[in-house]
Amino acid sequence: MAKLKDIDSMAEQKGAGVKTFWQFVKFIFVSLLAMIVQFATLNLLLLLPQIKAIVSQPYEFWVFVSDGLKENGLGYFIAFNIANILAQIVAFFVNREKTFNSGANVAVTLPIYIVFTVALLCFSAWLSPTLQGLFVKMGMGAQGAANVSTMCCSAIQFFLYFPVDKILFHKKKEDKEEPKEEK
Repeated sequence: MAKLKDIDSMAEQKGAGVKTFWQFVKFIFVSLLAMIVQFATLNLLLLLPQIKAIVSQPYEFWVFVSDGLKENGLGYFIAFNIANILAQIVAFFVNREKTFNSGANVAVTLPIYIVFTVALLCFSAWLSPTLQGLFVKMGMGAQGAANVSTMCCSAIQFFLYFPVDKILFHKKKEDKEEPKEEK
């Protein structure tokens, strides 16, 4: 971690543009980690008998309406959203600590992050099954369609989260000074 802190301080010395670019590079890696969490969780949840039992069960709730495809039912909706929530929990804490080195108050930033995340989750919860249904109708298998639709939603979230996180996590951590020895 000392190497990462050295690179962070070098980037900061080079100016705001280089610092933001370096944060974006770190954000890419954290997003990849979050996407791995999301993919693994989604695919594992879809294997659970409880989820399999309700995968084809149609649902209608607000704007979230299954399109009648057996692969696009309530089980997929639940699995996708649980996977997405877990990925965002990982992303919040890793981005706060490692990407932006933020000392921003969690009690302030977390509720804002949650509201933004809920809005994005609602959008993704509508978009993902819509895309999955489209891909299945185009001849793609259900599992492949689930993964491709998850990729599309992850990409959208990636480009929306970076500026929001940059604003939320703007407060730099205070470096702890080592106590000076008195003579």
